[in-house]
Amino acid sequence: DVKHNNLKLKPAVFSKDSCYLPPLRYPATCTFKGGLESERQQYIIHGGKTPNNELSDKMYVMSVVCKNNKKVTFRCTEKDLVGDVPEARYGHSIDVVYSRGKSMGVVFGGRSYIPSAQRTTEKWNTVADCLPHVFLVDFEFGCSTSYILPELQDGLSFHVSIARNDTIYILGGHSLANNIRPANLYRIRVDLPLGSPAVNCTVLPGGLSVSSAILTQTNNDEFVIVGGYQLENQKRMVCNIVSFEDNKIEIREMETPDWTPDIKHSKIWFGSNMGNGTVFLGIPGDNKQAASETYYFYMLKCAEDDVNEDQKTFTNSQTSTEDPGDSTPFEDSEEFCFSAEANSFNGDDEFDTYNEDDEEDESVTGYWITCCSTCDVDINTWVPFYSTELNKPAMIYCSHGDGHWVHAQCMDLAERTLIQLSEGSNKYYCNEHVKIARALQTPKQVPPLKRPPL
Repeated sequence: DVKHNNLKLKPAVFSKDSCYLPPLRYPATCTFKGGLESERQQYIIHGGKTPNNELSDKMYVMSVVCKNNKKVTFRCTEKDLVGDVPEARYGHSIDVVYSRGKSMGVVFGGRSYIPSAQRTTEKWNTVADCLPHVFLVDFEFGCSTSYILPELQDGLSFHVSIARNDTIYILGGHSLANNIRPANLYRIRVDLPLGSPAVNCTVLPGGLSVSSAILTQTNNDEFVIVGGYQLENQKRMVCNIVSFEDNKIEIREMETPDWTPDIKHSKIWFGSNMGNGTVFLGIPGDNKQAASETYYFYMLKCAEDDVNEDQKTFTNSQTSTEDPGDSTPFEDSEEFCFSAEANSFNGDDEFDTYNEDDEEDESVTGYWITCCSTCDVDINTWVPFYSTELNKPAMIYCSHGDGHWVHAQCMDLAERTLIQLSEGSNKYYCNEHVKIARALQTPKQVPPLKRPPL
């Protein structure tokens, strides 16, 4: 929440029935409002880079189950997909279209690692553009269908996608195969009759050459495109207004904001939409300073009343464990995401009244749980137990009953065993339930031992 140019963070935890959500980089996110029985807004998360630099093909559904003055509680569940499942990727987009009273998710673009047969030690992390297929995903049943459209010839990453009713507009993006940012503008229309969906694509003139831009909505028929890159090491300082009228799209330049000198001279910038025409921007601090890991944050208001308002600095004290020079510049504007509206926290929720002593016991909520009777993991310990985890001990899922999470450290699992169980589809049972699981299995028939005659 932003009050008087001060950024205040509200504590957030996950419910006990939530699945583990790894810290993903460059995933595709969108908001989705379920059916009549589920009026609460949900957040769809797909793909992204995992902490060990692998790519995820999983889809997560996150929703707010409780919000009060103390903290916000989220529920995160993994959605299983069947059919033409999109391959693991990052830098892509996911949107929701609505047609004839039905809804469908649309996944497009992104990058993926080269096929495993072509991956060598030197090319292990080499990525390539995904095929320009359009995937329709039914969030209710988890069915995914792939469509090949002749108008889409090249794969794109870090493009801008705008969803309106049954139509999605794709602007800009970066083609890794050609190393260009073509001025694309595609219109993908999805019709959802009783039978099979109909998907068609139209190439429109007047696109934009930009990648990793941030999109914010100022009113029902108007959006603003902020930031991004026009070349690999050149930021795009011009902002554009995208307006819709009678199903026609118009893109025009808006008055350039009064960028601060720090923003003008920085090679890298990143950020995300905060809703209500507000964009949150961040740049790395000057490496010449003593604290080279300092980041500066700004807020740009793009609403009609505040178009000419200068950016205001919130804070300049976020530390980072990653050197800004280690990342490819045009991939850094997706460093973090805000999916909530700027006014999602009501004015009655005064953060100043939060008392840390009133916090619930974290040992029974969220990630930290008492996994077994002999669990000795300290809830205040933030040192990784395995190299595959960033800052929390590794966990694995016990399949007994309704299932529960256990610490690999408490189960005496070796890292190699943990990786094998995580990659495979075999069920795992913790030490307390492994005997029950063995009793449920049918013993194998052992043929009688043949004794040769004396």
